[in-house]
Amino acid sequence: MRFDLLTIFPEFFRGPIDHGIIRRARQQSLISIDVHDLRTFTDDRHHIVDDRPFGGGDGMVLKPEPIFRAVEHLRAEESSAEESATCVLLLSPQGRQWTQREAARMARQYRRLILICGRYEGVDERVVEHLVTEEVSIGDYVLTGGELPALVVIDAVARLLPGVLGSETSAVHDSFSEGAGGLLDSPHYTRPASFRGWPVPEVLISGHHGEVARWRRRAALTKTLRCRPDLLEAAALSEEERAWLASLVNPRD
Repeated sequence: MRFDLLTIFPEFFRGPIDHGIIRRARQQSLISIDVHDLRTFTDDRHHIVDDRPFGGGDGMVLKPEPIFRAVEHLRAEESSAEESATCVLLLSPQGRQWTQREAARMARQYRRLILICGRYEGVDERVVEHLVTEEVSIGDYVLTGGELPALVVIDAVARLLPGVLGSETSAVHDSFSEGAGGLLDSPHYTRPASFRGWPVPEVLISGHHGEVARWRRRAALTKTLRCRPDLLEAAALSEEERAWLASLVNPRD
């Protein structure tokens, strides 16, 4: 997959994309990431990319011309097949909520993401209406720009691409994934088996795979109940699991 980042702060990305799994995926040509300075697509000598909003109000708004020029330049040589596999993605607080399901869908549906990093009060709405394919928000809060959300999207999507994690099953049971039934992942333990008097649950070192699977499922349910009970509403649970959860909420004397 190819990622193109449009930003007025290209230096922002120099560190994050050069470390860990993302760096390895780039070195193995599993993904490519190109950062483009939006100011190079202006037509004035001062490289102005923003202006005051019509109707008054605080802050500045990113102008449409540089964004349109940048995206049209990047897509100029796309074939019809490549056009349908490209998503022009705007990161903004007004977008659809970003979830694991959305990341999985984009990893399947697209082969190229052009990410527009908003700044100030946002971008001219004509960019949203006539240029953007999708608009997403990584949470119900406001950041100073779209650069951090863009990195979140790249990381979430890239790790779901074949070969990036090294094992095809590594992401299957991640929190929120289909493999986890939409629940949080179960707790994990590693050596030593006892740390400061706190032992690893006995079942995990029993070698009984069936019991381990059952423990993990119940541990995932318990953690979801404690940290994200809202996820249980849409989860596919058996009658036994629902009854067990009910016993945790309303324990008998």
